[in-house]
Amino acid sequence: QAYLSYSNIAALTHLARKSGWDITRTLDNVKIWTHEEGAVLSFKVEMQVKVPSHVAFSLLSDFRLRQRWDRHFLTCEVLQAVSEEEKIYRLTAPPTTGHKPRDFVILVSQRQPCRPQEPYMVAVRSVTLRAVPPSPEFCRSEILCAGFQIHSNGSSSCTVCYFNQVTSGVMPYLAANLTGSSKSIEDTALECIKFLE
Repeated sequence: QAYLSYSNIAALTHLARKSGWDITRTLDNVKIWTHEEGAVLSFKVEMQVKVPSHVAFSLLSDFRLRQRWDRHFLTCEVLQAVSEEEKIYRLTAPPTTGHKPRDFVILVSQRQPCRPQEPYMVAVRSVTLRAVPPSPEFCRSEILCAGFQIHSNGSSSCTVCYFNQVTSGVMPYLAANLTGSSKSIEDTALECIKFLE
């Protein structure tokens, strides 16, 4: 368990530090970046938010609030509170054309900064829980590495960066977006900012 939690945070830190991000879209307070490495596509959404970093952290680390701003999730339940900083959730997502609805069993690890210049972190990865086997109504999907880094910009604003290393499970929700025929990443980012503020 300790190893999973450590590797969850470490994977997000490693993804955030990669060089070679390409900016694909810029709005007033949202920037979208992509990173390709072999068959792995990652994306980063950077949002400027007018709330203190600790407020954004407490709202983003509780995944039960996620469907209030992210329409890609229908339900979210806590399966296990592993510790103060780690929880296992089950999320469900609506069906995309021709597919069953999806579900995800994820470990969410949250960390407060040890030093002032460090970000708050909320790291996400799929885990296997014997008590929650895949169900025939859902297509069990996987999140390799995702999450938020929240950097303070002073006492009343922060920069929230959302990262996702895209798997085939998440790809149907993003394909139209990254080709520019849909604005769901932008819309979700703007909903997230509105929710936080």
